[in-house]
Amino acid sequence: MRTTLRIRRAAVVFTAIGALALTGCGDDGDGGGKKTDEGGSTTGKGSTPSVALPKLDGEKLSVAAVWTGAEQANFVKVLKEFEKRTGAEVTFVPAQDPIVNFLGTKIAGGQPPDVAMIPQVGAIQQAVAKKWAKPVGNEARAELGKNYAQVWRDLGAVDGTQYGVYYKAANKSLIWYNTKAFENAGASEPKTWKDFLATAETVSASGVTPVSVGGADGWTLTDWFENVYLSQAGPEKYDQLAQHKIKWTDPSVKDALTTLAQLFGKPSLIAGGADGALQTEFPASVTQTFTGGDQPKAAMVYEGDFVGVNIAQTKAKIGTDAKVFPFPAVGAESPVVTGGDAAIALKDGKGAQALLTWLASADAAKIAAEQGGFISPNKTLDPAAYPNDVQRTMAKALIAAGEAVRFDMSDQAPQSFGGTPGKGEWKTLQDFLKNPKDIAGTQAKLESDAAKAYKS
Repeated sequence: MRTTLRIRRAAVVFTAIGALALTGCGDDGDGGGKKTDEGGSTTGKGSTPSVALPKLDGEKLSVAAVWTGAEQANFVKVLKEFEKRTGAEVTFVPAQDPIVNFLGTKIAGGQPPDVAMIPQVGAIQQAVAKKWAKPVGNEARAELGKNYAQVWRDLGAVDGTQYGVYYKAANKSLIWYNTKAFENAGASEPKTWKDFLATAETVSASGVTPVSVGGADGWTLTDWFENVYLSQAGPEKYDQLAQHKIKWTDPSVKDALTTLAQLFGKPSLIAGGADGALQTEFPASVTQTFTGGDQPKAAMVYEGDFVGVNIAQTKAKIGTDAKVFPFPAVGAESPVVTGGDAAIALKDGKGAQALLTWLASADAAKIAAEQGGFISPNKTLDPAAYPNDVQRTMAKALIAAGEAVRFDMSDQAPQSFGGTPGKGEWKTLQDFLKNPKDIAGTQAKLESDAAKAYKS
């Protein structure tokens, strides 16, 4: 049985997010914390490291991940500090989705990376089943025990053995909006799905297309579905569907697709219509929302806290030009879905295990947090490391949830169903975006693909 997680919604936390955004408490120029001459936050130059690492002078390591652009650059900064502390040389290896296939090719060629960053729980389990992954060593397990809630350790474990170190988490239930577009339209932050659709119509009437959808990347569509489904069907049904204990032909799936079709079925509400959305990759779905002055291509974009990385590539400032509200409640409460990336070792050796230990530390999390567009599941990380109060509050919500959380549904599924471009859930939901009237056909295709994937 796959471990699942969900952040329990606390009204006070989300009220705080909205209040922080409305008061414009964004990036204040110094990153929200005391800076040192080395660019660190409050634990500056001369502070005692929180983790002991071995000397690895001259050892060469490689780390594979699907990250690109700013996300990759920020991770490389974390690797550079590891090099500085250990003397090792670390190479970042760009990977492609699905990463299990990429790693399979590397392993077959006799050149596996030492460590891989895995974005799906199902992919960790596949790597273990293929006997690629190496168990986490004592030092890294000690860091996990000190810094992580049990739920995050369980997510990286298979049959009681620890294989994964969750380095990065995500709150995937946020809608970001262009404040100028909202102000010009006289729109306000919606709290329910009905209000969200009404807000979209209000923005549309002002001359700006309301919603940007990165449909070229199928994973964004699975996230849309999961948020609607979790809020509407509830956590028990969510768990059952995630584990394929109920079929995708279940009436609860029909209800969620019907709800989603209220947005996808109105091309005027989506930037470029369905065809345009299917040609828009996730990064562009964000940047087109926060460029173009008072006439952006869209006023809102849905995705997780990591949207901040892409907003940083525009002139917009989080908390002033770009604000955020919780995914609107379809049912009784707003959903909060989370995801994450775990490091696994593919080679035996001191270097790979030291890197896992480093990635489980508060020191590594701090470097990443300071860059923005990142949330750590590391509970010992000082929230002051985050660059603005909006992101700081989202991170606190994740940590405060403790054990009461659920994980991204598609990331729990076998990768052939939930994590492969052009196949399975990604492809079927892209087809649904193009033809949202075919709900029964969408359900049938989802169930057919899921049944094959879960049996294999």
